[in-house]
Amino acid sequence: MGPLTLALDAKNCSPSSDRSNGKIQNVQFNPKRFFASISTQEQKPFDFFRTLVDGVIAGGTAGVVVETALYPIDTIKTRLQAAQGGGKINLRGLYSGLTGNLAGVLPASAVFVGVYEPTKQKLLKLFPEKFSAVAHLTAGAIGGIAASLIRVPTEVVKQRMQTRQFASPPDAVRLIISKEGFRGLYAGYKSFLLRDLPFDAIQFCIYEQLRIGYKMAAKRDLNDPENAAIGAFAGALTGAITTPLDVIKTRLMVQGSTNQYRGVFDCVQAIVREEGPPALLKGFGPRVLWIGIGGSIFFGVLESAKRFLSQRHNTSDKSLDKKQE
Repeated sequence: MGPLTLALDAKNCSPSSDRSNGKIQNVQFNPKRFFASISTQEQKPFDFFRTLVDGVIAGGTAGVVVETALYPIDTIKTRLQAAQGGGKINLRGLYSGLTGNLAGVLPASAVFVGVYEPTKQKLLKLFPEKFSAVAHLTAGAIGGIAASLIRVPTEVVKQRMQTRQFASPPDAVRLIISKEGFRGLYAGYKSFLLRDLPFDAIQFCIYEQLRIGYKMAAKRDLNDPENAAIGAFAGALTGAITTPLDVIKTRLMVQGSTNQYRGVFDCVQAIVREEGPPALLKGFGPRVLWIGIGGSIFFGVLESAKRFLSQRHNTSDKSLDKKQE
């Protein structure tokens, strides 16, 4: 975030805070730190199970909302990347495969956020405050690995549906397994990890760091539009950076049993040799648009859901305390 970094340290700052107005008074500027950091030493005891469940609920909700809203853009992006040479793009059936995809997106998003949130909280306690960005990067990668076991088969079926190879998700699953074996559902798994692990790590790190810095600069909690704007920027930037990886992943996943490409490096060489280097940026516009808008919706819904769940927990805890008294 540059040589001048914002840091929030509960130990060295004034303890006064205006919670009723959502304002934070204990703010400190520290030019020695290269990343925004926030002290967790005065927070309530960490509840792993509650954080896990809240992450599952919030992540699943955000994933379903953003996938449903932006599926047509994703379909266009996939068809642009899968098209070889000067083939025309079919704009019919832009919602092909949505139902089957949601069946995978819901658990995948739930697993990702469910793993990411408690992992992030644990790492923030273990790492020095100046390494908060490392905690966010690591948590994003771990969450991505866990979710990939669900994401990859979902992505394979979705992209085969989007390129009109199958009539329905059940048919796609059945025919892929019969022709390619169970491994067919994990076609392009290595390229998927090559794209999604850095994507998840970078996107969530950028989002978390910008959000911490903005919160300290504003000296208050952020509202939903502000969270959405930060999420849009983080998503669009990360989407632009990882577009070549996305093209490679798409080509490997949609090739089916033809085995046109022998692997990631062979795919890159074939694309550059046959279509030129610019082909690695196919679908750049729709991808950046899709992920930018998607990041806005996802993080906006995610933070809103997390806040709602937190408020319910607080109300429940207060009621329990009164009963115990």
